[in-house]
This record gives sequence, C-alpha cells and structure tokens, in this order.
Amino acid sequence: MTSPALVIRPAEPGDVEVVHRFIVELADAEQFPEPVSARPRDVAEALFGPRPHAEAVLATIDGTPVGFALFYATYSTVVGRAGLRLEDLYVRPEHRGDGLGQALLAHLAELAVQRGCARLEWWVLRTNEPALRFYRRLRAREVDEIAVMRLDGEPLRDLAASRPRDLSGQV
Repeated sequence: MTSPALVIRPAEPGDVEVVHRFIVELADAEQFPEPVSARPRDVAEALFGPRPHAEAVLATIDGTPVGFALFYATYSTVVGRAGLRLEDLYVRPEHRGDGLGQALLAHLAELAVQRGCARLEWWVLRTNEPALRFYRRLRAREVDEIAVMRLDGEPLRDLAASRPRDLSGQV
C-alpha cells in the first residue's frame, strides 16, 4: 500500500475559496471572539491583487487541500534584514498529529532561509496550549520583551483625523 502523497505548494488564484474556508475554520477552532469579516474577494486581493500583501501555501494529500499557511514579509531595522511573519497556520482536525503542521512550518523556514530572512515569527493565543506546546517542541521561543499593540475601528480613524498637516499645527 502506498502512503498518501503530501505536497506543499504556493496558493493559486483558483485556491481562494479553499484558503477562505480554512481561515473561517481556523477562527472557529480558536473560538475567535468576532466573526470573520474577510470575504473570498478580500483574500484574492491580498494574495493576487496588483499589490499583494501576503502569500499562502497549501498542504495537499493526494491533491486534496488539508491545511495552509498564510504569511508576509517583514523587516527588522535592528537586524537590518527581512523576515517572514506567519499570520495563519491551519491543519484540518482529521490530519492533526500527522506532521503536517511541522511540514508547513519547515516549508516556511526553508523559504525564509532561501530569501535571506533573519526571522520567522508568529503570534499565538496564550489560551492555545496545544499550539504553544507544539511550537516549544520546535524550539520556538516566546518574545517577552514586546507588547502587541493595536489601533482599529474608531480609535484608528480618530488618530488618522488628528494629524496636523504641517508643523505649525494648521490643517
């Protein structure tokens, strides 16, 4: 009996619906407190629009998508080199424990090395103990010296509207 063929490949425009479905499944699995507002067309624009903001790879077994990773380039002024930031990593529940998560991360690590990146980074919900244990087994370290800050919604719009147009304070 032949073992199933795992392939990790770059997402293509025809994969947008699958990537979007995985994003929704991931948010459900993590019990994300807000509904996913991204639509497939948002994913298409982010991955394949005129100015792509991110990349994605799909893990397939015998041609069937079973997981994905979505990531984008970063830059560290301190290190003076680029990095990759993993936004989402997801493996369907029936394929967890088969090494697919590690295979996806290894693929991203290989991309980072090929591209001359100094880092591969990601965020993890502190409540996601299984993921934290998995990442620690890979020798990933927590970055305690950084606090993640966010402006969104009304505070973001308020700050944008408060910008003086010149140094004299005149708009």
